[in-house]
Amino acid sequence: MAARFKMKRKGVGEMLRMPGMQAEMLRRAKVIEGVAIALSPVDESSPDPGHYQRSWSTDSTPRGGRRRDRAVGYVRNSAYYARWVEYGTEKVPAHHVLLRAAALGGRNQ
Repeated sequence: MAARFKMKRKGVGEMLRMPGMQAEMLRRAKVIEGVAIALSPVDESSPDPGHYQRSWSTDSTPRGGRRRDRAVGYVRNSAYYARWVEYGTEKVPAHHVLLRAAALGGRNQ
């Protein structure tokens, strides 16, 4: 006899907000943060070499995503020029640090 399954939206929503799910999202964010730190460029000629590299942080919340209905993990860089490092300018090429970190660190680790 085949098993039957009836999905309940409320149950799936509860599962996506469980503390264990939030912990897993934070763990994955920390893996991506570690890769981002390793990939971060360091300008030795700047007044504070390594500032960009030290500015990575992670956190998580049980109410994230577009609909605020699931646990999510965030990886951020607080350096004011992080956007320009990631996407580049007309004079500086894009490094895509976070994009590459998410691609490398987001694998099943």
